[in-house]
Amino acid sequence: MLRIESDRTFERPLVIAAFEGWNDGAEAASDAAEHLLVAWKATPIASVDPDDYYDFQMTRPTVAVNAEGGREVHWRTTTLWWCQDAPVDRDVIVVTGIEPNLRWRAFCDDLLDFFEDIGVESIVTLGALLADVPHTRPMPVSGTTSDPVVLERLGLETSTYSGPTGIVGVLTSEAANRGLTSISVWVAVPHYVAQPPCPKATMALLGKLENMFEVSIDMGTLGEESRAWMRGVSDLAANDADIAQYIESLEEARDATELPEATGDAIAAEFERYLRRRDDT
Repeated sequence: MLRIESDRTFERPLVIAAFEGWNDGAEAASDAAEHLLVAWKATPIASVDPDDYYDFQMTRPTVAVNAEGGREVHWRTTTLWWCQDAPVDRDVIVVTGIEPNLRWRAFCDDLLDFFEDIGVESIVTLGALLADVPHTRPMPVSGTTSDPVVLERLGLETSTYSGPTGIVGVLTSEAANRGLTSISVWVAVPHYVAQPPCPKATMALLGKLENMFEVSIDMGTLGEESRAWMRGVSDLAANDADIAQYIESLEEARDATELPEATGDAIAAEFERYLRRRDDT
């Protein structure tokens, strides 16, 4: 069940969703969604009743002292946010939360029923997976959709993955079954630095959204944090010969393939993104 906190109407709303847990290597996807909440000045419009979908021994609540000196319990859940300053010609709703422990189909039904009620046209889910990629190269980002029109217009791919999935995969599939445009965007994170945060991967996801929707996203301090992260990982690798050799082998394997980032279309897209950011300053 959703707890509705706003009765406002929305114009052609777009949903961007990310969930902590199995879909969220190094928390890169949830960090990207949280970044949008700040950059686009989001306010909550609805939340999922946590009693319906979470095992509190797995997803424990937290307790804190409030301003009046009393103790408050905060129940972690999934929240829907309306972005006041999204730079697109439609409303944007960002979904943040935790992969549910129980009743996934009912969880998706609750979200999708609400999306249909407010006229959502498209859903973009964000994910991050741990992979054999070097931290010294651009983080690979892939976008898939089952909609042939969107596939061609945005230059995405058709997913060929078969295997275990998380709530991102289930929600994406259920949305497509209802006739909603459904897009899934994933970034590959170096598995040897799986501890969060990974600002470079978060920036890669946000950059993909910029290119897809031809907007500029204020990256804030992510660029500086990404450079510091890379220096830190490189320093650690320099002190371990085995890790350094392994990273070198990943670099060689990556460089031996044709990098999507080096194609003419990708270079042009990156330049257009730079111009959009410059115009917004």
